[in-house]
Amino acid sequence: MTKQTLSFQAEVAQLLHLVTHSLYSNKEIFLRELISNASDACDKLRFEAINDGGLYENDTELKVKVTFDKDAKTLTITDNGIGMSTQEAIDHLGTIAKSGTKDFVSKLSGDQKADSQLIGQFGVGFYSGFIVADKITVESRRAGMKSEEGVRWISGGAGDFEVENITRPQRGTSVTLHLREDSMDYASAWKVKGIINKYSDHISLPIMMEKEEWKDGELINPSDEQGGRQPGAMVKTGEWETVNKANAIWARAKKDITQDEYHEFYKQISHDFEAPLAYTHNRVEGSTEYTQLLYIPGKAPFDLYNREKSAGVKLYVKRVFIMDDAEALLPTYLRFVKGVVDSSDLPLNVSRELLQESRDVKAIREGCTKRVLGMLEDLAKNDKLPEATTSAEGVTDVVSEEDKLDAAANAGKYTKFYNEFGAVLKEGLGEDYANKDRLAKLLRFASSTTDAVSVSFADYKARMKEGQEAIYYITADNAAAAKNSPQLEVFKKKGIEVLLMTDRVDEWALNYLQDFDGTPLQSVAKGAVDLGKLQDETEKKAAEEAAEAFKPLLAKLKEALKDKAEDVRVTTRLVDSPACLVVQDHGMSTQLARMLKQAGQAAPDVKPVLEVNAEHALVKKLDGSVHFNDLAHILFDQALLAEGGLPADPAAYVKRVNALLV
Repeated sequence: MTKQTLSFQAEVAQLLHLVTHSLYSNKEIFLRELISNASDACDKLRFEAINDGGLYENDTELKVKVTFDKDAKTLTITDNGIGMSTQEAIDHLGTIAKSGTKDFVSKLSGDQKADSQLIGQFGVGFYSGFIVADKITVESRRAGMKSEEGVRWISGGAGDFEVENITRPQRGTSVTLHLREDSMDYASAWKVKGIINKYSDHISLPIMMEKEEWKDGELINPSDEQGGRQPGAMVKTGEWETVNKANAIWARAKKDITQDEYHEFYKQISHDFEAPLAYTHNRVEGSTEYTQLLYIPGKAPFDLYNREKSAGVKLYVKRVFIMDDAEALLPTYLRFVKGVVDSSDLPLNVSRELLQESRDVKAIREGCTKRVLGMLEDLAKNDKLPEATTSAEGVTDVVSEEDKLDAAANAGKYTKFYNEFGAVLKEGLGEDYANKDRLAKLLRFASSTTDAVSVSFADYKARMKEGQEAIYYITADNAAAAKNSPQLEVFKKKGIEVLLMTDRVDEWALNYLQDFDGTPLQSVAKGAVDLGKLQDETEKKAAEEAAEAFKPLLAKLKEALKDKAEDVRVTTRLVDSPACLVVQDHGMSTQLARMLKQAGQAAPDVKPVLEVNAEHALVKKLDGSVHFNDLAHILFDQALLAEGGLPADPAAYVKRVNALLV
């Protein structure tokens, strides 16, 4: 193939501008990203070579080499990993965030500081090289291909790139950065070594650099030793040395690993800027032996709610990389977890299909799930600063300074986690029956008494009124619709707290949770309202009398609304509103039916029950009105609007309202 010039993906110019000007607040991160890519390429070769040893091409020592040339103003990262074919270079290097560029662009706000945080959500690591380089040259050959099938890719980071075939005897990839004038300090051994030690010390492959030694400058006057010398310089010796520990971090003893090292490893595997909220590192022994190093991120990726996207932790077998996204090692609702699992029992040629069937994998999955839930429980426990408490006997439990410092370091972390991942965690109620009760304790909601999403089921139970027999909740499309729902009126009147559930997953998830710690959960929008001991006999008697007196009117309403409502009845749940819609106990809510239809899924036509407030002026006006039929339909449609729905025939609704207004 002769040299050809190709254009980047449509949105790449905007992304490159972001990358080169604001994406990385710390310029030196570029070297971490490129070394990480090189390490991944070696891991992929090792995996493919399990079934085809010829891919090693008599070079089995996988490594990464970093070189620089001050005169040429270049810095080069070379690996002998899997390499790329010409088409792979075009596909992978001509596209930023291949699977989500449009999503990335749609989230850009124009605020450089805010936009820079998106790096943890998109794979744009290779292009970080343009922070320090005005041109990048990539030369590569895929393992197993002929030497004349190499490829050279060149770009100045503008709108296009050049690609051509070259002869490349060695497999793998070399990325050469042509350094900007203001970045020439990266063409020095001490600078590069310092960055490698800081960010890439834990890479399990050796990172090699050429040794240097000091050489005195030549005598200015060779015949006169006292005449002085030219300035000395560091010169390369031709020998190579390993500049990182080259030992997998998860294989080292915990006592030998600093928190900074744990955090840097997380940033390497997640491409995130921020430190994780929590991590756990354990070696599990017994019938199944494995090591786990798992992290809870602080920021959700842009495709968190795409359940079809590949997700999962990295799987190693006896320190041999097997796959990036081993989804079988954690349930889908924990797909946000990052990390590594290294098994001693699985075969090296394990496939995704075998992972689904393996008993060892099932044990690893259960163990990892318990560890992650344990981390979340610890975060939740320490989310608020502890306070000294006094027992009934008058003994004060004083919080130690150590506990205060520890709690202060973790305060707010669970709130941050829940704001990012709470909706996904709820999926576990339906997916993970064994841990359903643990998950229920981790859930948080807003309520009719607080806008903050901070109320747990345990908090709610502790505040329940005497005689209250259920945990009341309401589901809605958003917080405003939930808080102002007519169904809450009697609860507000009596000072009964109601949990507000506004995530799309809530309605589905709560089908799998009927009670919490023995107390039933009751939707205020399902079934007839029954406040039990919280409703006095006078109220009950008044409700029964109203229902009896309204029988003729209810019969007329049922007839008028027979195509819309399953039933019409008098209710005590309303105070200020004339009517509301509810469904029968255990029936599908109108909100869930709407969501299913919006998602293109089959959903039954739900006929709700219309409940009317016998004390409301509009309801009283119905009796004997010449506009009875129109008022009945308006009453129903307004109740539907109040819960976030739309009338089946909006034009007819408007026509009826206008006629009455005139």
